[in-house]
Amino acid sequence: MTDKAYDPSVDGAKMSFKDAMSYGDYLHLDGILTQQHPQSDAHDELLFIIQHQTSELWMKLALHELGAAREALREGDLSHMFKMLARLSRIFEQLNSAWDVLRTMTPADYTRFRDALGPSSGFQSHQYRLIEYVLGNRNPNMVKPHAHVPEAKAALESELAQPSFYDEVIHYLFVSLDGDARAMPAPQLTQPHKAQPAVQARWKTVYEDVDTHWRLYELAEKLVDLEDYFRRWRFNHVTTVERVIGFKRGTGGTSGVQYLRRMLDVELFPELWHLRGDL
Repeated sequence: MTDKAYDPSVDGAKMSFKDAMSYGDYLHLDGILTQQHPQSDAHDELLFIIQHQTSELWMKLALHELGAAREALREGDLSHMFKMLARLSRIFEQLNSAWDVLRTMTPADYTRFRDALGPSSGFQSHQYRLIEYVLGNRNPNMVKPHAHVPEAKAALESELAQPSFYDEVIHYLFVSLDGDARAMPAPQLTQPHKAQPAVQARWKTVYEDVDTHWRLYELAEKLVDLEDYFRRWRFNHVTTVERVIGFKRGTGGTSGVQYLRRMLDVELFPELWHLRGDL
């Protein structure tokens, strides 16, 4: 034991960053850590802001991984795509954990600053909407809240103009089993994906002989895993909102809990869930 303060430089740690890139420089922390601007003096408003900002960062990463996974699938690179899908499930696990922190805020805490939000709402998150669009839940009406932000509107419209990630999965499924995609239903570009009997029949073929179709089976289960986490995220959102504001209308004008509960009925990959009853 010694009373002398430990000096990391003795072990080789760099201590001066006057002319070098530092941790803060690389992460641009001066920009990130100064972007929290509470509109009231309520203690819990900082929690509310940081929870939503960090969620948006995780969603940015989710979109990065989804885009790369779709491209890998188009190129037939399933090994890398599987890694990205596994990472996506972990990202949604992180997003789920964030609700646990926000639920420490009581109704009384939230009431202190709710009016400061004005009409702003998570309903207006273009990244959340883009994730839904990429996965196949496509409601073109949801572009309207972003009409005032050209970049966001363009990103959403661009996604609606191309096949979703699940459309690409279905294409791969038909090519793998049929040798081509001529029997594949047309992609549902501008409407939510609905269960297609032809798609479900082919997934059933996969599940009835997993040894022969192992890669397709593995892909299917990766998608089920992803949607499982995504559904939990939605469910945790509903329960958090109900716990904090009850059945009041949302700040963005939605019906609040009732609207969020309706979203729980949405199935991203319906054929993969429906076929389970037929096995």
